[in-house]
Amino acid sequence: MLNANINNISLTKEPKSIIIRDTNFQLEKNKIYSILGKNGSGKTTLIKALTNLLDEEEYLIDANVVYNNESILELHDNKLTQLRENKIKYVFQDALNSFDPLKTFRFYFDKISVDKNITEELIDFFLLPKLDKIIKMHSYEVSIGMAQRIAIIIALLASPEIIILDEPTSAVDVTIANLISIKLKEQAVQKKCTILIITQDILFAENVSDYTAILDNKTLAEFSPVI
Repeated sequence: MLNANINNISLTKEPKSIIIRDTNFQLEKNKIYSILGKNGSGKTTLIKALTNLLDEEEYLIDANVVYNNESILELHDNKLTQLRENKIKYVFQDALNSFDPLKTFRFYFDKISVDKNITEELIDFFLLPKLDKIIKMHSYEVSIGMAQRIAIIIALLASPEIIILDEPTSAVDVTIANLISIKLKEQAVQKKCTILIITQDILFAENVSDYTAILDNKTLAEFSPVI
């Protein structure tokens, strides 16, 4: 379970302004949560703040984020890095830049200890080229949509306790969006995983989520169940 109590997240440089304020929420296992909001509403800033990914020279975070009885924002760098690597996985909208262009995808798949058949099944499910071809490619050799799917697959295979996705359908068509929805639902139930999504895709959010909330006027509304 993750509990976030955010008083405010603000810019420290000019123009100084509060981006998020008075926001509190709790995320439970086996559930999928979606945060909806317009461009520039602060969605990406919010999810980055949860594990202290924001540049400390540019942002001031007045918040307490508790996960497994630990205050994430008070963790030392090494423990925070371990948390991000093993417990909380991000899939960012700009998936291409999430990968090192000097490394092939083999580097990322080799870091995950799972049966090759499981990896191949996911690759096939998401309508990508065969695994043997994918692992020889660099990020600059694939489209944005392919990179997005590969990043999602890697996050699923790692079986973290929390997966946070930033606009996961921004570079894919409706067919792929439906496939993403299916796999996220399976992951939440079968792996007892908490999933947090930020998106402008209302239909996707309604299809995949257990709960949704709107980020507007610098604060997040209470999560409501999807009926």
